[in-house]
Amino acid sequence: MELSEALQAQQQVVRLQALLEASRQMHSTIELDEVLRIVLQIVVRELELRGAFFTAFERTYGDVPAALKDLLSSLEITSQMAGDSWLRFPLWDKQKTRFTDLLVLLPAGRALDLDETDFLETLAMQASVAIENARFHERTVQWQRIESDLESARLVQQSLLPQEMPQVPRYALAARSMTCYEVGGDYLDIVSMPSGDIFIVIGDVAGKGLTSALVGMSFRSAFRAMLHSSLSLVEIATEMNLLHYNEGAESRRRYVTAFFLRLSPEADTIEVVNAGHNPAFLIAEGRIAHKIAASGTPIGMLPFSSYLSEKYVLGASARLLVYTDGMTEVFRAEEEFGEERLLEAFCDCAALTPEATLATLWSTLETFSEGQERCDDMTALVLARTS
Repeated sequence: MELSEALQAQQQVVRLQALLEASRQMHSTIELDEVLRIVLQIVVRELELRGAFFTAFERTYGDVPAALKDLLSSLEITSQMAGDSWLRFPLWDKQKTRFTDLLVLLPAGRALDLDETDFLETLAMQASVAIENARFHERTVQWQRIESDLESARLVQQSLLPQEMPQVPRYALAARSMTCYEVGGDYLDIVSMPSGDIFIVIGDVAGKGLTSALVGMSFRSAFRAMLHSSLSLVEIATEMNLLHYNEGAESRRRYVTAFFLRLSPEADTIEVVNAGHNPAFLIAEGRIAHKIAASGTPIGMLPFSSYLSEKYVLGASARLLVYTDGMTEVFRAEEEFGEERLLEAFCDCAALTPEATLATLWSTLETFSEGQERCDDMTALVLARTS
């Protein structure tokens, strides 16, 4: 073997060793910025280049003027330019999508030989894997943080639900709420007033998830503030509608269907306002049912909406079911459970307590759906006169 061939073989061995060491260093960390630094440092030091950078990241190494970086990053040219002053090596992810380029700046008058170019091409492939792993780790950490925040939001939302039902002579109350995701847009509140009256509201914010939950919390604050302003149910609904509408376009898209109720135990009456909500079911003696339909538009949908209140006398065995549309929009394949099935199931629970009634309704829905995944939040409240 001639001396030149021996020298070339030795250089190839050294380059291979350098490549293996570079691969080891790149995969020694899963921190994205550290991976980028290691790759660029190896590129510049190993080949004694002017500088290097990635087009999709801020990190640079060596002599890389900001203006030149911006210029070269915006170019799609893959060949050399200005006397071989720079070279571009694309990086591809597992889906064969080009996600960044490695650009190396050469010293004046310097050109890379074939071995050096092969080294950079192989290094770019190794860097693709290391960067993709680091980005995956970064996304995983971010998602874990989001999951932690959502869990905290879920606990906060649950804590704002009525933790126990008020004890009202001759009446029994029960409520249940389940979100489709970690947090939901269904809203339930029960407030006992010094007069002995009980105010109840069930709402359903348009949409699901965190945004709807935030709107629900705003709705709760406004409702509770207005309860202490000596306003009637109609006035509360009207004021809340205007307030919600005036909060802007996003709030209007997140309008709220709401059912407001005031129970006066001493008079055995309820006053209700249905603002675009599902009809509530009021059952008198036996199976005679009355549907309390909406008297106005959902809260926040239109700037001005008129609402009507209705009053009902609760007989000795009267029962009321108020619910959100997640209770009726349960599916078995393409078949919806629907309003009539829910009413029939509620009528069949006449001999049960409110708690047992809700348990039975939930079981009925589960059986009907045959385990099909829920697509909406579900909330229901049962009020019954016990004597």
